[in-house]
Amino acid sequence: MSAPILPLSLEDVTYAPRGAALLSGLTLRVEAGRRLIVMGANGAGKSLFLRLCHGLIDPSAGRRFWASGEPRPEAQAMVFQRPVLLRRSVAANLDYPLALRGLARAARREAVALTLDRFGLAAMADRPARLLSGGEQQRLALARAWAIRPQVLFLDEPTSALDPAATRIIEEMVARFSDEGITIVMTTHDLGQARRLGQDVAFLHRGRLIEHRPAADFFAGPETPEARAFLAGDLIW
Repeated sequence: MSAPILPLSLEDVTYAPRGAALLSGLTLRVEAGRRLIVMGANGAGKSLFLRLCHGLIDPSAGRRFWASGEPRPEAQAMVFQRPVLLRRSVAANLDYPLALRGLARAARREAVALTLDRFGLAAMADRPARLLSGGEQQRLALARAWAIRPQVLFLDEPTSALDPAATRIIEEMVARFSDEGITIVMTTHDLGQARRLGQDVAFLHRGRLIEHRPAADFFAGPETPEARAFLAGDLIW
């Protein structure tokens, strides 16, 4: 196994493109082996937070650093709210990132077959990925992330557009990944989902991190009025 890249640390991180601070003063550690749920109202900065952690955007100020010293893109993966799939078959979507990592063809065939079988996608192997249902596309996106064996997986509202049955399948996959040692950092608006999956909660408000606590403590009694209002279903701005 490759050297550990976690924990990921943010120290007084600000993201201010064109001078407008969209994230401000973030200080947080993402610990290995945990499921961190990122919550907050629309516009709080949750998706930007994931992109900044993953390295898709860089801090304007402050420090972002990994325990390994380097970001190591091959040790992390991200799945978006709307899956980004290639105009290829389901199997080819699984094969592509493995080829990018230099796996030999025989090893890729074996890995693709294992992934298809493990996540119930074998019957769809030759179907065009973009013609799958929304739930099937998201399952494929997660399976593709799993296939590269990341140490940390960033998930941006992975079930927001799915029905309850598809949502349950995705939640079961996320829990399984966590059981296998993959660190999860996930945004969600679904309070029930956050309670089911969360071990830690990071609560953002107007681009600032105002709570970061174990999930059980957060849901039992938020420390800030903004978080209390959010859990009560009140509008916060």
